[in-house]
Formats: sequence, C-alpha cells, structure tokens
Amino acid sequence: MRRILALTLMVTACGPADPAGNDGSAGAALEAAAVTAGLVPDPTRAVLTGLWSRDSDRMCIVAGSGRDLRVGAIVDYGEGAGCAASGTAQRSTDTLAITFGACRIDATFDGERIVFPAEVPAACESLCTGRASLAALDVAQVSESVSEARALRGTTGQALCGS
Repeated sequence: MRRILALTLMVTACGPADPAGNDGSAGAALEAAAVTAGLVPDPTRAVLTGLWSRDSDRMCIVAGSGRDLRVGAIVDYGEGAGCAASGTAQRSTDTLAITFGACRIDATFDGERIVFPAEVPAACESLCTGRASLAALDVAQVSESVSEARALRGTTGQALCGS
C-alpha cells in the first residue's frame, strides 16, 4: 500500500502544474500531489466559518455580505494586555486578506490553521493594550458552528462576529 501511495505521489508530482495557482516548482507539485492523495487538507475546500483557537487566543469567522467574511480576533496575554478586533476578510486560495479598520493583515491558511504574519502594520497597535500584538496569531479550527463563532465576545462584551 505504501509503495502504491509513493508511486502515486511521484507520478502526480511529475504531472502538469495546477491551474489554481501552483507556481510549477517541485515543492508545489508535491504539495498538490499530497492534497490529491488526501494526505494534506485542501485549503480551497476547507470550511472557514466557525470558531478558531489556540491557548487563550480566539478567532471567529462567519459569512458576511458578498465575498466578505466577518471575522473577530482576541489575543489575551493576561494582566490587562491583549487585543480585540472585529472586521472583514476575503479568501483567496491560501490567503485571508483581513481588515480590522485601518489594520490590514494577509494571514495564511493551510486548510487547518490560520497564521498571521510575524510583523503586522503599525495601524494594528491601536487594537491592543499593553505589550500584546496580533503578530504571529496562530489558531486552529475547534468548531464549524456559526452560533459558537457568533458567541465570541470582545473585552467590552461586544460580539466580534455579529449577533
């Protein structure tokens, strides 16, 4: 069975580039083969709506208007240091273009995790208190439930992904 899977991956990796945005490199071809074989989740087919979490960090995503998604994020460092943000996002293959007011972040999405960049624009600082930052926020989906996502509240009790 392992030989068949390995052969399938090798043959698929040698095939034509993926029309959905693969760059044609060997790494991209191998990634596409792994997605085809079911070894790696396909980010283009993964459900984004729901509640996302890691440790004390949380993120909610629900449907918005048109292509927009409504998103909210909480980062809790404790001792009065944290971030709370609410806004919109648009999905593009493996990227989420997130807008929290003047704060704009391109987060990566691999089908299982959403990861913010290690450095975020200065406009994002106003969403945080103390030494907290939205930089490198890394969450995994814990629920696809829209009602659980809508239940996520900010530090002042506001619903981050709408009511």
